[in-house]
Amino acid sequence: MADSVFVSAAPQVTLLAAFERPYEHAIAAARTCYSGKGSVSVDDVSGVGLDPDKQAQRVALRDRIADSTWKAGHHTTLQHGHVQFGLDRVSRQFVWSFLHAHPFYNSEQVSQRYVEVAPGRVAVPTLPPQALAVYQRAVAEQMADYRALIDLLEPIAAEAYFGLFRARSKQPHKWNAAVHKRAQEVARYVLPVATHTYLVHTVSVLTLLRYRRLCQEPDTPAEARLVVDAMCDAVFQHDPLLRRLDVEPLPPSALPLARDLAREDAALQQAQVAEFDAELCGKTSILVDRFGDNQRRVADAVREVLGLPRSALPDAAAIERALDPRQNALLGEALNTTTVSKLGRTLHAAHYAFKKRISHAADSQDQRHRMTPASRPTLLAYLSQEPDYVVPRLVAHAGGAVAQRYHDSMARTWQAIEALRALGVPAEWRAYLLPNAVSLRFTETSDLSALRHKHMMRLCFNAQEEIWQASLDEAEAIAAVEPLIGQHLLAPCGVRAAAGIRPYCPEGDRYCGVPVWTLERKDWSRLL
Repeated sequence: MADSVFVSAAPQVTLLAAFERPYEHAIAAARTCYSGKGSVSVDDVSGVGLDPDKQAQRVALRDRIADSTWKAGHHTTLQHGHVQFGLDRVSRQFVWSFLHAHPFYNSEQVSQRYVEVAPGRVAVPTLPPQALAVYQRAVAEQMADYRALIDLLEPIAAEAYFGLFRARSKQPHKWNAAVHKRAQEVARYVLPVATHTYLVHTVSVLTLLRYRRLCQEPDTPAEARLVVDAMCDAVFQHDPLLRRLDVEPLPPSALPLARDLAREDAALQQAQVAEFDAELCGKTSILVDRFGDNQRRVADAVREVLGLPRSALPDAAAIERALDPRQNALLGEALNTTTVSKLGRTLHAAHYAFKKRISHAADSQDQRHRMTPASRPTLLAYLSQEPDYVVPRLVAHAGGAVAQRYHDSMARTWQAIEALRALGVPAEWRAYLLPNAVSLRFTETSDLSALRHKHMMRLCFNAQEEIWQASLDEAEAIAAVEPLIGQHLLAPCGVRAAAGIRPYCPEGDRYCGVPVWTLERKDWSRLL
């Protein structure tokens, strides 16, 4: 099947690690719920060491429990067994659209910010000859633009870098690699979302079965079906008993998105984009909704934990107990114990909703904050005829030949997508040509606990520039309406400084060069 989907090298799936007997671990967990003799082991479940008749009885019981819990939807037992995969030659579009579009996974993926993309590392689908030629020519041009922009941006990045680190300018050769990474981080915006990536991906058996059921959902049904089938085959070979729980993938026609995505209406797409952008008013992210009494909710939650009335602990003091690193030093720890600590859990009481527009490149990182979910778009609904993309700061700052090459690249990419449309290529494959810069618009929601942690990570000046800007917009918006909360939404160095943890910057030799902890948020600005 792989050969029929891609002209390029097929995705590679390797089962790296797995629970030894995940099926029987699930049944052992289920039986433990009703055991009066302690936790049940997998050997108990399979009747290891018993005579043949008793062992057969245990096996029959095992399978009855598996069938009944499966049919009843009692699936938490299947979360005990985990499987870890090495994935290579999968597209970044597939990772964004499918693997990372939910909260129940863990991944470590190669970074385009820090690792240069090698030639030929792009998914190329099987298309008719004329369409294939258009697709491959577009990919070659995008790769050429990427290389050219790295070269064009390096002197611009070097000027900005050594402007921050003046002492380093005396030995620039020692810092060439750091400058190069800044240039390639920006140049990657012209690469297609079809670019290959590799990663380690860990999920529970339950999540894998959910993958199986929904693997033909847009945007990447062909690639997802190919990869998920290989993942399931590897796990079923590891533990054949799991085949008893196998599910059939839903056909595309049975999926809720099928009806609306069958149409491609440019006028409707443009109307939705115009409506969304008008509300943004030029911001990257805007606050569109919140609990009207977030500050009181958090304060009440703190008082409930401490057993104190309002007369003994006013709102401002209660919020400081939970959010001020000078009073809650746990906030400065790298381990992020907020979800476990009692005071940390009071922050779940406040909620926010933000509308934001960022690029595919930025959102591929933003979505990794799995506790701040969003209504992320189906890219098939955004194959507009007009280029719609984000321009990185360094490109806008450079102007001239840099900006011209960047905008020309975007124009050529959209022209190629339109040429493929005219040749009848399905939207699924046209979307693979979209650049990392393509604009994504969505609403993201969060409680204060998850948002505070996200801001602490992404208000760092080393964070991806668009996520940094979105986080800054969000922190300022909250501070304007909820100053008792907003004043504590800080960069990691600011939190650590308030908590008295040294060094204030936790990044070591990756220090951004700006003493952010000494600045007011209104004075924050960055180019790199």
